[in-house]
Amino acid sequence: QVHLVESGGGLVQPGGSLRLSCVASGHAFSINDMGWYRQAPGKQRELVATISSGGDYRHTDALKGRIAISRDSTKDTVTLQMNSLKSEDTGVYYCFAGVTLLGGKTYTSWGQGTQVTVSS
Repeated sequence: QVHLVESGGGLVQPGGSLRLSCVASGHAFSINDMGWYRQAPGKQRELVATISSGGDYRHTDALKGRIAISRDSTKDTVTLQMNSLKSEDTGVYYCFAGVTLLGGKTYTSWGQGTQVTVSS
């Protein structure tokens, strides 16, 4: 099993920046896509950004120009840099990883979530 641990959330003023990190540990044949979802109060979880093992990435249009996702595959770490944060970016941010086990079984591992609050 692969375990994900997130860090970097917190309280930030509008216009500020935050950097979220997620580290994967455990046993897997490979870790494929990694990325972040978020869930605002009273809303469904939505994709923020995802990055493949080869570095190809995509992100939601709502955050276009304000975020950057990066990955260190040697350390199984994914980082999300968020700038010019707005109150509507408030929510719980969840790291995920697509995992392939020896034998070929695949599943998605999720972190416990980290709270991001944008408020003055």
